[in-house]
Amino acid sequence: MRRPFVAGNWKLNLDLSAGRALVAGVAEKLPASLPIDVAVCPTSIYLFPMAKAISGTPIKLGGQNCWHESKGAFTGEVSAAMVKEAGCTYVILGHSERRHTIGPKDADGRIHAETDEMIAAKVRAAMSACLVPIVCIGETLEERDAGHTNEVLRRQINGSLAGVEAASGDSLVIAYEPVWAIGTGRTATPEQAQDAHQYIAALLMERFGSDVAGDIRIQYGGSVKPSNVVELMKCPDVDGALVGGASLKVDDFVGIIEGTIRAKGLD
Repeated sequence: MRRPFVAGNWKLNLDLSAGRALVAGVAEKLPASLPIDVAVCPTSIYLFPMAKAISGTPIKLGGQNCWHESKGAFTGEVSAAMVKEAGCTYVILGHSERRHTIGPKDADGRIHAETDEMIAAKVRAAMSACLVPIVCIGETLEERDAGHTNEVLRRQINGSLAGVEAASGDSLVIAYEPVWAIGTGRTATPEQAQDAHQYIAALLMERFGSDVAGDIRIQYGGSVKPSNVVELMKCPDVDGALVGGASLKVDDFVGIIEGTIRAKGLD
């Protein structure tokens, strides 16, 4: 069994004191040694202080984004090397809120309008900086209702991993996040999640071969909470969770971690 991995994506939430209090509260409720990997992903301005706050705990650190160039005239961006130097093990790339989201939009209704090509460049940069990218993929409600889920997943896997060479399965994480389930309170059923994860695993097998693909973890993300995590984590191809809102509360995040451990029979 692949080692389960639960990561909390804080998005644009929590000031410094609240972030410190959260990781202290989570660490207090967890044993010093965990049978799964756990990470928190704060906004980039808090990476250094959060690295200090989690020192001596089993919690690891992740960034929420990085730029694909190592330096240059890119106002407001942070390089993969900078994210690594701040103390990160992971970096989230290709989140749907960067592919398309609410707010001031472009002609196609997107804010950041990140393409698969842009995401692939970031993935390659992250790997070169010895970061583990958490590459997010997932379909919209319209795409699912039209029966295009697998087509979207194949396109995003192929596009977002273009030119990517994974030397080992632990150098890459995929997060399946159906866009229609992010922040909506709706969650994919265990059957829907398993079907998508099984298909993604097959795509990875095609791309990297069994030796590497068999070790690549595939997280589920989309309104994960303590009340539904056990059912989701019992799916054989669901290797953990990328958690949004529930990662902002100590009891909820700990509940998801503990539920994952129970579901995988690691307690």
